[in-house]
Amino acid sequence: MGSLKSLECEYPIIDSDFQNFCASHGIFSVEDILIHDLYMLVAFAEQQSTSERLKQGITQILSIIDGQHQPWLNGMELLEDAQQNKQVLSTGCEGIDMLLHGGLCVGHLTELVGPSSAGKTQICLKVASGVATRYMGGVVFIDTGNSFSPLRIAHFINQIPDTIFKEVKQNILEKVMSQILCHSVFDIFAMLDVVHQLEYSLRSQVQTGADQVRLLIVDSISSLITPILGGSGSHGRALMISAGFLLKKLAHEHNLAVVVTNHMVGGEGGILKPALGESWKSIPHVRLLLSRDPGSSICHMSILKHSYMASGRAARFMI
Repeated sequence: MGSLKSLECEYPIIDSDFQNFCASHGIFSVEDILIHDLYMLVAFAEQQSTSERLKQGITQILSIIDGQHQPWLNGMELLEDAQQNKQVLSTGCEGIDMLLHGGLCVGHLTELVGPSSAGKTQICLKVASGVATRYMGGVVFIDTGNSFSPLRIAHFINQIPDTIFKEVKQNILEKVMSQILCHSVFDIFAMLDVVHQLEYSLRSQVQTGADQVRLLIVDSISSLITPILGGSGSHGRALMISAGFLLKKLAHEHNLAVVVTNHMVGGEGGILKPALGESWKSIPHVRLLLSRDPGSSICHMSILKHSYMASGRAARFMI
């Protein structure tokens, strides 16, 4: 989903006239329509000279929303899907792979939470380089704070054992960097646009047989969502839930791993807890807590939540 403007190319009925009509009622995205009184919106549309076309636009938006709902699946279908499609991707970090029994679950949304300077971005860069090195397919890195560092990825590649010739390392580096596509976004609507475009691209890849994206990283999701959660209205929360749902849908339908990072805030008694609150807490399939020894490259990671593993498992590694 995303802004109405991002849908115009695929759905001509959602043209500038329809967008202007919606904007006059405070509607700028599909998510806005989810929390709007549709009966009132249709009533306003009927007062316009282009009422039929406006109502067709509303119907089209509702059709898009309906298309997001997953069909009912029985247990056997879910088991077959998990066995055939939902594999794991090695992160390139032995400590993390051991903790997660092989790596990141394909089809799952994994959240990495931790305080500032815990190493969340470094883990994302390490995972991006690891997946791009080991698998045919790409990595999409959504950078929300100018944190993407190609030099850091080059450093990870250069850590490959010295038995590999320098020319070979350079070829690997060029291949890895060409496999990673970075998008800089600074608000939730821009992120939703990128994800919607990625979804469209992934559908095209299936049809053409092109190399598939294997990993999507959003660093950080909380910096985009936190600004819209202020006030007592439900608009921000609806956008947050919609964004989480879209990321999970993308992971499941296109067999890729999705990783998002989240910062921590002070909770009851001053104890740190993941940001974004209880509504977001249930969205990720996997939640990993990251910390780092002060002034050290040694990290600690523990499982807060996992679909297949007990919480509390932990690992210690260097990044």
